[in-house]
Amino acid sequence: MSVLPLVFTSGWASGINAYAVVLLLGLLGATGLSDDVPAALQRPDVLILAGVLFVAEAIADKVPYVDSVWDAVHTVIRPVAGGVVAALLAGHDGSLPELAAGAVGGSTALLSHLVKAGTRIAVNTSPEPASNIVLSLVEDLGVAGIIAFAVFHPVAAAVLAGTLLAAGLTLVIVLWSRIRRFLRRRRQRRAEKRPAAAGSAVPPAG
Repeated sequence: MSVLPLVFTSGWASGINAYAVVLLLGLLGATGLSDDVPAALQRPDVLILAGVLFVAEAIADKVPYVDSVWDAVHTVIRPVAGGVVAALLAGHDGSLPELAAGAVGGSTALLSHLVKAGTRIAVNTSPEPASNIVLSLVEDLGVAGIIAFAVFHPVAAAVLAGTLLAAGLTLVIVLWSRIRRFLRRRRQRRAEKRPAAAGSAVPPAG
């Protein structure tokens, strides 16, 4: 069977949490639970680095506004990671050209990353932090479950990932008005702070 379904699913998951994808695939391969994982993802140094970064993301991802900053930093990292993982999977399997797999994995990761980042901006418009924590936990558990499922049932997992991606894009479109209002208020607050800061810097006369 072609590796394309696994490539698509890993790309979707990488857009949400690339470190979890690398860590989970590496562990599944290193423990012998799957023969479909490239050796490069099973290396101890890769697993340790992915584990450390996964913990860092698990913490940052649950703090309001910090999660949006983290997402902004990972706008390039997640798609690149999705493309690299996809290319490694294709190279290990041999049923799909690595360049094509990288393009599929990277573009899918970019779309799911945009869904995640947009959803977080909308969630951050609420004052309480509980929604960030709950959403982050759902994302972490979803990535873990779908990646594990994809290794053994790649086609079904790809269908599920595609459905979630379409639903996420629809949700972001619906929430975009709320996101724009949030960004507009933030720009206004910054504009109000600038004159105040400039005024305080002027020394008193006399």
